[in-house]
Amino acid sequence: MTSQSTLQSVPALGTRPASGFHPSRAETRERLSKATYDLLVIGGGILGISTAWHAAQSGLRVALVDAGDFAGATSSASSKLLHGGLRYLQTGAVKLVAENHFERRAVSRQVAPHLANPLTFYLPVYKGGPHGAAKLGAGVFAYSALSAFGDGVGHLLSPAKAAQDVPELRTDNLKAVAVYGDDQMNDSRMALMTVRAAVESGAVVLNHAEVTGLRFTRGRVSGAELRDRLDDSEFGVSARLVLNATGPWVDHLRRMENANAAPSIRLSKGAHLVLKRTAPWKAALATPIDKYRITFALPWEDMLLLGTTDEAYEGDPADVAVTEKDIAQILDEAAFSIRDQQLSRDLITYSFAGLRVLPGGPGDTSKARRETVVTEGAGGMLSVAGGKWTTFRHIGRTVMKQLESLPGRPLGEDFEPVSELPKKLPLPGVANPRAVAHRLLVDHPAPGPGMAPDTARHLATHYGSLAFDIARLANDDPDLAERVHPDAPEIWAQVVYARDNEWAETADDVLRRRTTLTIRGLATDEVRGKVQDLLDKK
Repeated sequence: MTSQSTLQSVPALGTRPASGFHPSRAETRERLSKATYDLLVIGGGILGISTAWHAAQSGLRVALVDAGDFAGATSSASSKLLHGGLRYLQTGAVKLVAENHFERRAVSRQVAPHLANPLTFYLPVYKGGPHGAAKLGAGVFAYSALSAFGDGVGHLLSPAKAAQDVPELRTDNLKAVAVYGDDQMNDSRMALMTVRAAVESGAVVLNHAEVTGLRFTRGRVSGAELRDRLDDSEFGVSARLVLNATGPWVDHLRRMENANAAPSIRLSKGAHLVLKRTAPWKAALATPIDKYRITFALPWEDMLLLGTTDEAYEGDPADVAVTEKDIAQILDEAAFSIRDQQLSRDLITYSFAGLRVLPGGPGDTSKARRETVVTEGAGGMLSVAGGKWTTFRHIGRTVMKQLESLPGRPLGEDFEPVSELPKKLPLPGVANPRAVAHRLLVDHPAPGPGMAPDTARHLATHYGSLAFDIARLANDDPDLAERVHPDAPEIWAQVVYARDNEWAETADDVLRRRTTLTIRGLATDEVRGKVQDLLDKK
């Protein structure tokens, strides 16, 4: 079916009454404004989401709000990796790498095997490069040992063998290739499943709800005033404790609490490019640029992800964007190890930039520790900033331990300490994605209204067992089984599902974070308009 005819079928879709997973925005606003919560989390990036999830598991009444979409800023602008941090070995941070590996394995094996997948990395050693083959060979062996060899044994590989797996690998002056294993994910999907887990544990959540001021009771922060950005309605939330998890905006909110609050963080911009692949890649490249920095080339979502940059950023976080300088730097650094034909600007489908939140202090941002810092303000508001995607569960537990240790027990006594919670509680949809894809194809065989293999694989690796709910939507309404765009695996049932079950309110919410259409360069004005029409049919 052509793109035009596919899109023309859309206006009739999704008119049935929503039987969605979450209440309407009006109902959610009413719930938020009428109750007093134990904990109000401001900021729906992965730090705030993980804390809300753990707090709700502990039995607290939890509210979570974000001025934009969940994972709408830094948390959807990562390198899409769950990794131990190979470069940390250089600084002797052995314990940190081992802890990162533990969390990585827990997420990719038990917590979210449907959303993460193992990825082999090739680290090319070129003549005159910053590291020698012997050093890198020993490094990847130690790295794999710290993960108990769960991804195989780190070793050296011949350039000829590596070039078979990565056909665009530049082999001139290539001496050897070091091999190690980590994991990859779609960060937006991981964040959304964690939001869902928080809600299933009892949290009340609302995106596109901006904090316009804080509430105070006897000098203590006791909630927030909010504005719904979609209809400009105003409401408030009362809470015994407020957590500021706004990432790059953390100091903005701290100044609402105390106008004289000193800066606590600094920001580093990381940019990435997404390109069409000229050939299949069976492994990723991690190429040393200098003693501290590595540039990645990652096969991701049938595309190639290149990055990242690392430079100090001092502007408005809302204005962060990829510049021409960023594009040139990423392509120039990628050219150390990738052939020119794969680096043509014509292949670029999308670019994105995010801000790393680093502890305040001097020095090069690329050498700064990626640590999480929790501070308490003059009005009792806690602020959390920094950290890595890989350790998002650990960060949620760490913040909860801080809350438990506050003097005066502001959260009361009737909650379960985080130390007593299940250690590896799975996220919703947990399943073997290969088994889910197989089941989808067996139950919905093509041709006819059946499901194409690439769509089945996509649903299985982005929703796990929840893919069957999307398949049922498509089964009930054949129009929803059509592709949103002929060059992407997504179907219209996913848009309805995002609207009714995943808090999607705008076309960007769907196209950028709940599907892969934007990163593929397929979010045309026509697609965008049809998606928004469907979202408006609540």
